[in-house]
Amino acid sequence: MLRYENVTLSCDRTIILENVSVDFPANAITTVIGPNGSGKTTLLQALNGSTTVNSGKIYLDDQDYLSMAPRKRAQILSFLPQVRSTLPTIPVKTLVEHGRFPHLGFSRKMGTEDRKIIENAMKLADVTEYAYQSVDTLSGGVRQRVFLAMQLAQDCDYLVADEPTTYLDLPSQKKIMSIYKELRDAGKTIILVLHDLTQALQISDNIVLVNEQKIIASGKPEALIKSGIIEEVFNLKIKQFEDEEGKYIVVKA
Repeated sequence: MLRYENVTLSCDRTIILENVSVDFPANAITTVIGPNGSGKTTLLQALNGSTTVNSGKIYLDDQDYLSMAPRKRAQILSFLPQVRSTLPTIPVKTLVEHGRFPHLGFSRKMGTEDRKIIENAMKLADVTEYAYQSVDTLSGGVRQRVFLAMQLAQDCDYLVADEPTTYLDLPSQKKIMSIYKELRDAGKTIILVLHDLTQALQISDNIVLVNEQKIIASGKPEALIKSGIIEEVFNLKIKQFEDEEGKYIVVKA
């Protein structure tokens, strides 16, 4: 389990989230939702050092996460950011191999097991055919799957991703969400920030709701929908339907 205890976070010396406490259960998909500017990304960027932890503790499986060496953190938790200022002009396979670096020695020499993990990561993300194509030449959907393959190659028990489906077409979104569900079913812990409420409510085992720079609710999607708090925060209506093929959630503005 990943646990925040009374954590205060800032960006450029400005406090964004103050004294927040929240749990992210193991072996589950937890999605952070909230209006723009509410602090969703700030909450998760505490895990990769992009935001400053002013006070409080973050525990990962009862270990003090913030006191771990960066390499040790990267062996346990991988982080896929939303924004990339530049795109690498290197082959896809080379980028995916970067995911193994936390597990290699100073020489970064890979063994048979490392290459097998890279091969499986590319296969799962369905990017094997692009192995020798430059990353900067790929479409948005394929490129995002390549970065996901790099995260998979890191082979961590905890995978964090900030808006992994933004700007992607529906088939690409569906593919990436299916990969995260498969990873969850294999025992991984997935933590996401998603803008699409329907997508978040359908894929998640747990929801963390952030509003006005505060965590105002967390729990099962069904419980939060029933409480009406999501509708109140986003000023919309949520309808649920069920037939012989499954359950459906419709969000209406």
